[in-house]
Amino acid sequence: MMKYQRRIFAYIHTLVPSRSDAEDILQETSLTVCEKFKDFELGTNFYSWACQIAYWKVRAARKKFATSKVVFNQEVLDVISQTRSQMEDELDIRHEALSRCLQKLNDRDRRMVLTRYESGKNVSAAAQACGRTVQGAYKALNRIRKVLFDCVSFELTAEQAR
Repeated sequence: MMKYQRRIFAYIHTLVPSRSDAEDILQETSLTVCEKFKDFELGTNFYSWACQIAYWKVRAARKKFATSKVVFNQEVLDVISQTRSQMEDELDIRHEALSRCLQKLNDRDRRMVLTRYESGKNVSAAAQACGRTVQGAYKALNRIRKVLFDCVSFELTAEQAR
């Protein structure tokens, strides 16, 4: 479960607008995966099996979200889930390219990006961690995002050419 936890969370978060709700559903999913692990068929795709459990947990949680401002009907939820599943391989390839591109950044820029996107952190925290002003951090992050976007695009194009 630990190997796939981040990917399962990303799957859940595509179906649930709130990060905290997605985290709660991930916990429920993890518990159910542990309880039902004896039902998992060895040799089959564990990630897909766990995502199916997560999907049903999201459906069950929809009652809780009914009072929320943003609620998808079941048809939209199904389309999002199906699209996410279909894009899984592409997302893995993009994630690997992003990892390579992050390694190409200088230490200060890499630390800024990683701090900014660490759970619960914001631009102010990234600025403080890197010795920049908040305004300077916003400018730097915009520049770094552009560099990463270009790098990932180049990596993907180069990989397709192989």
